[in-house]
Amino acid sequence: MAELGRVRLRDPRALLPAGFWAAVAVWLERPHVANKRLCGARLEARGSAVGGPQRGQGPQPEERGAGERGLGSTAGPEGDAPAANLDALWDRLSRLALGRPEVLAFLLGPAAEPQPAAQRELVLVLRTVIPKASPHCRFTAPRREVVVQDVPSGTVTFLPLEEDAEGNVEVKMSNIYQIQLRHSEGEWFMSILIFCPERWHSDGVVYPTPAWLGEELLARLARWAVENRKSEFKSTLSLVSVTRYSRMYQELKEKYRDMVKVWPEVTDPAKFVYEDVAIATYLLILWEEERAQKRISIKQSFVDLGCGNGLLVHILSSEGHPGRGIDVRRRKIWDMYGPHTQLEEGSITPSDKTLFPGVDWLIGNHSDELTPWIPVIAARSSYDCRFFVLPCCFFDFAGRYRRRQSRKTQYREYLDFVLEVGLSCGFHVQEDCLRIPSTKRVCLIGTSRTYPPAAEVWMDQQRMQYLQRRQGGLQSPPGEEHTPPTPQATACDAGHRDSHMALDAGAEYVPEVPAAEHGGGALASGPWLPGFRPREKVECVRNCAALPRDFIDQVVLQVANLLLDGKKLNPGSSLDPSVKAWNGGGSLSLAEVAGELNPETLRRLKRECGGLQTLLRNCHQVFEVLNGRVHIRDWRQELQKEKSEARRSVSAEAFKTRTCWFFIHHPDGCVLPATLCPFAHGPGELRPSQAFKKQRQAP
Repeated sequence: MAELGRVRLRDPRALLPAGFWAAVAVWLERPHVANKRLCGARLEARGSAVGGPQRGQGPQPEERGAGERGLGSTAGPEGDAPAANLDALWDRLSRLALGRPEVLAFLLGPAAEPQPAAQRELVLVLRTVIPKASPHCRFTAPRREVVVQDVPSGTVTFLPLEEDAEGNVEVKMSNIYQIQLRHSEGEWFMSILIFCPERWHSDGVVYPTPAWLGEELLARLARWAVENRKSEFKSTLSLVSVTRYSRMYQELKEKYRDMVKVWPEVTDPAKFVYEDVAIATYLLILWEEERAQKRISIKQSFVDLGCGNGLLVHILSSEGHPGRGIDVRRRKIWDMYGPHTQLEEGSITPSDKTLFPGVDWLIGNHSDELTPWIPVIAARSSYDCRFFVLPCCFFDFAGRYRRRQSRKTQYREYLDFVLEVGLSCGFHVQEDCLRIPSTKRVCLIGTSRTYPPAAEVWMDQQRMQYLQRRQGGLQSPPGEEHTPPTPQATACDAGHRDSHMALDAGAEYVPEVPAAEHGGGALASGPWLPGFRPREKVECVRNCAALPRDFIDQVVLQVANLLLDGKKLNPGSSLDPSVKAWNGGGSLSLAEVAGELNPETLRRLKRECGGLQTLLRNCHQVFEVLNGRVHIRDWRQELQKEKSEARRSVSAEAFKTRTCWFFIHHPDGCVLPATLCPFAHGPGELRPSQAFKKQRQAP
C-alpha cells in the first residue's frame, strides 16, 4: 500500500464531510470532467452490505443513471441481472478478503467511530467506465468497477473488474485504489492510496498513471469538496446512451472533419463543424432510440428553422433523415453540400403559413428570435410533431427577453421561459446538456403531449390565450409575474426541478368540458403576434469598419499607454531592440481598461462596433485579448507559434502591406528586426496590397 498524495483542505464554510461525498459523486458519475480521455460512466446497480452482502436484500438496480435507458447490456458474464451480478461479485470479494487480511484492512481501514467491521454498513455501486472512442487509443472497451463507499470511515474504494478467457469476472487486484477523508487535530485531509503500487498497470485511459491520480485527480477532488457549487443544470447526455454517443460522435467526426479544411465562412471552422457534429450525434441517437421505442424503421423527418450555415441539416440528411433547413440569409457554404441537402432562403413569421403538418421534428439550433416560437409552431403543425431547441440569445415572442426574476441567472431564467412555453403548448418537455464547445449547451426537447388528440381545439385556445397574456406581459413593468395558462406551466414557477418531476410522472391534462363545446379555437390567420419582427436579410456589420480612422488610432494609443504603465509612446522612429530591452507592458482586465476611457468613447464603440473588446480584438497587430485580459502582443512569441504550427499569422499576400504600429509608436520600437517583421518598418518597405493590384488591373 502506498499513499500517492495528501492535501490539507481549507473549509471556512463548513462543507465537509458532505462536500467530500459530493466530490466523490462527481468522479463516480461523471469521471470525464476530470479525465478528458473518458466519455462518461454508466451506473448499473447500487446496494448496501453489512460486513458482506445482505441476504434477501441484494443490491438494487440504480435508477437509470448517466444517460442509459436500460440495463440489458450490463448483465454479467452468466447473463445475471445487474443487482444479482453485484451481489455475486461482493460475495467473491468477501471470500477473498477473508483469505487475505491485507485486502480487508485496505478496504475497511480504521472507522471514524468505534464500530466492528462486521457491523459496518457499506454502499456498493457497480459502474461501467466508458472511454472516448478514438483512433489514437487502443483501449476503447468499457471497463467495469465495484465501488465501495464506507461513510463512517470516510473512504471510497475502487475495485476494477476483469474477465478471464472462461468468462469469469474477478477483481483486478493490481489496480485497486482508494480516496480517503481524515480529520485530525481540527484539520481535514484528503489522500489517495494504491493497494499494490508495484503492480499498478496504466493504460493511459481508464487506468491513469499513479502520478496523475496523486496530483491531478486529488487536486480536483480537493477543490470540488470545498466548493459550494450546486449546478442549475442536469449532467451532460442524461437522455441518451453515453456509450453509443461516444462511438457515433467519433464516426461522424472522422466522416465530416474535412469540412474544416474547405470552410468558406468567416466563422471559426473547427468550433462550428465539431459543434454541429456533436448536435447531430445527439439527435441521431435520440431519434434512433425513439424508433426503437415505437418499433418503427422509417427515419424521422425534420425542418431546421434558422439553419444558419446548414451543416446540421447536411449531416442529418446525409445520415438518411429527410429534411430541410430555412434561413433568412443564404451562406457561401450552401453551394458545397450538393443537391441532397435542401436549404431554403426565406424569412419566417409565425403564422398559419409557417406550419409543417407532415414533419416529425422541428429544430431550433441557436435560432434567436424564433426560439420561443418553435414549440408553438410544432404544437400547431400536427399532434405528432415534436421539437428540439438549443437556446442561445435571449428573445421573447416579440423583441428581446426582459428579465423578471433576480433569484436566477439570466440563462437559467430564459431556459425556464422556453420550458414554460413548451408546457403551455401541451408538451412533455425534457432538458439535457450537450457536449459542445459553447457556454450555451442546454437543450429542451418536446416529445409527447400532455393532452389527448380529442382536446386539440381546446388546447389551441389555451395557446392563443397564453400568447395574448404574454404579449400583455411584455408591456408590463419588469418583475410583474404572469400567470401560466395551464397546470403544466404552473410547474415551471414551482421550480425547474419540480417541473421535471411533474413531467416524468407522465400526468395528462384533460379539460372538464368536452372540446366541441368550446367552439373553434384556431389562432387567427395572418401573423400570430403583430409585434414579431423577423431578422433582417442583410446583416449589419459592426466591426469597427464604420468608425473614423483617427478615432480608432486615438483609442489604441490610449489603451497601449495604459498597458505600458504610462510610459509616453514614441511619435516617430524606432530604436534598435538589440541595444535596449523591449517593454512588453503589463495586462489589464477589460473592465479596468473601460474604467479609464471616456464614457462617450465607450458608448460610441458599443453603438458602432459592438464594444471595446471588439475593437481590441480587431487590432490584432497591437493587442492580445485572452481570458478577459488585454496584453501588448509580443511578435517574438507569434513567430514561435508560426514555427510550431507551420503557418503564418500574416499571409504572404499581406506581407509588408501595412506599416508596423510598434515601429511608429512603441517607445522601444519593434521587437523584431525589419527582415522578420511582417509589417513595414517605414515607407520604403511598403508593398501594395493584392486587393489594390486587382482593382488597378480590372478593366
